Amino acid sequence: MAASAGHLRPGRYLALFALIVIVLYALVFLTGNHKPTPKLGIDLQGGTRVTLTARTPDGGQPTRESLNQARQIIERRVNGIGVGGTEVLLDGNNVVITVPGEQGDQAKSLGKTAKLGFRKVVSAATQPVVPPQTAPPATTPPPSGAPSSSTPPSSGAPAATSGAPTSKPGGGGTPGAALAQQQSTTPAAPSSSTPPPASTPAPAPSDGSVDAETAKEIQAAKALRQNPQLIGADGQPNQELVSKAMTALTCAPNAKDPLEGNDDPRLPLVACGDHDTYKYLMEPEFLPGTEIADANSSYNSQNGQWVVNLSFKSEGTKIWADFTTKNVGQQAAFVLDTQVVSAPNIQVAIVDGNTQITGKFTQAEAKDLSDILKYGSLPLSFASSDATTVSATLGFASLQAGLIAGGIGLLVVFVYCLFYYRLLGVLTILSLALSGALVFAVLVLLGRWIGYTLDLAGIAGLIIAIGITADSFVIYFERLKDEIREGRTFRSAVPRGWVRARRTILASDGVSFLAAAILYVIAVGDVQGFAFTLGMSTVLDLVVVYLVTHPLVAMVSTSKNAFLSNPRHLGLGAVQQLGSQRKKSTSVGRANVKEA
Repeated sequence: MAASAGHLRPGRYLALFALIVIVLYALVFLTGNHKPTPKLGIDLQGGTRVTLTARTPDGGQPTRESLNQARQIIERRVNGIGVGGTEVLLDGNNVVITVPGEQGDQAKSLGKTAKLGFRKVVSAATQPVVPPQTAPPATTPPPSGAPSSSTPPSSGAPAATSGAPTSKPGGGGTPGAALAQQQSTTPAAPSSSTPPPASTPAPAPSDGSVDAETAKEIQAAKALRQNPQLIGADGQPNQELVSKAMTALTCAPNAKDPLEGNDDPRLPLVACGDHDTYKYLMEPEFLPGTEIADANSSYNSQNGQWVVNLSFKSEGTKIWADFTTKNVGQQAAFVLDTQVVSAPNIQVAIVDGNTQITGKFTQAEAKDLSDILKYGSLPLSFASSDATTVSATLGFASLQAGLIAGGIGLLVVFVYCLFYYRLLGVLTILSLALSGALVFAVLVLLGRWIGYTLDLAGIAGLIIAIGITADSFVIYFERLKDEIREGRTFRSAVPRGWVRARRTILASDGVSFLAAAILYVIAVGDVQGFAFTLGMSTVLDLVVVYLVTHPLVAMVSTSKNAFLSNPRHLGLGAVQQLGSQRKKSTSVGRANVKEA
């Protein structure tokens, strides 16, 4: 900014500001949904907030790394089902999911956590349970007329391949599932590469997240369905124990499984299939779902079917290649929260991890399975400790209260400026109005571009920012008074006062922005929203002071209109009188010195 009013061209700065405002509002009205309204948070428009409390199988404290990983997976799951405006934040050992608007039911379903893993199927039985003496052996597929993969018919009885169309196994009825990538010459091994199961089951959660009765149910279910002796050292099932476990297992629709989120991946597992068609005995988990890199659904024009494409991370690719090489002809179960969602046959070894699951999928079924594989795995289990719903009416009342508070704050600033600075106060009011227009456009665009939602804490930040912006004007105007008090005219005081005032304004706004930035980094939730709006408004304050307030004051100081340039009308009459008296005193003193 030029140091003298003669070099300053206020029209250029005002034109630049006008261009910025025009561009912003063109983006507001010509892009997105064309509605000039910012996205509102749950406390302003209503919505649902779900708090999930993390728990570990041994009742210990979850690591920060596992919490961050869980938050990212839940966030991807939210984005994958298209729930808009949702925030997923960490608050201590809790994951807080906030969904504005009328998507509360979806938010509560998002609170259902999931743990995905891959297990080798040892045996499968249809309901009712097959007696021990006729229980199917490890290599026997489900009964004729059912999917040979033991995958529920409504899942499309998926088959898997990485390239060429998958051949349909026999068995009649719906084609079975299979995993294939390329022809392998390696014969099937009698057992998987899974390490021996742990000798004792993991204890039930003891962190207070479940009551004593539930803990007993979990322990009883573990003793039956995760007994280390379900599978012998030779890899064959203990028919008596398996029969007891399957008999005790209820696969009714919506039945609550005590082991959900509490199973031990190191132990064998007896569990239901999706849609309760089969019961499975499976070996310990050989591959966690966290090793899945990506999963998506697509249409295979070669066989005219919808397919699910699955890929793994580097370590998962090695484990998957080793398992499929040693278990060609066997079944690999995809287990989500102790429920088998798919159990395809392994047709050939899959050495690079790129797997395609094919079968009689509908488009929706293929997408559902790909979403489960992509978003289903969490490194921790969670209990839904709180679900709060804020009605739209309450949100509207909060919004009204915030706007009233902001209006009162503005009114107080306006009255003070008009009383103390008069015409300069009018310039202050105009600058604040233009600053508000700038902030509003930025909030609307941030809501569209990065999903920023304005809440009560954000409004509080904006109200405080009014004071910071007004403070910049006060600094400038008081510096003008100092210059005039020293005997300078209003016109000559403007450039000198600006040079000195802008240093103070930069320092003041710099401290405010730094404080807001630090608060934003270390805080979460509502406090972070407060820090964001405070920091943003501080930056925009500098834009307004540089491009609007100072150019307007400079234009008034050089105006030929006697009313505008009269210091009395600018609230500077008293200081000008003091400056004139001081100037006269100085002149008299100099004259006396000369006479002496």
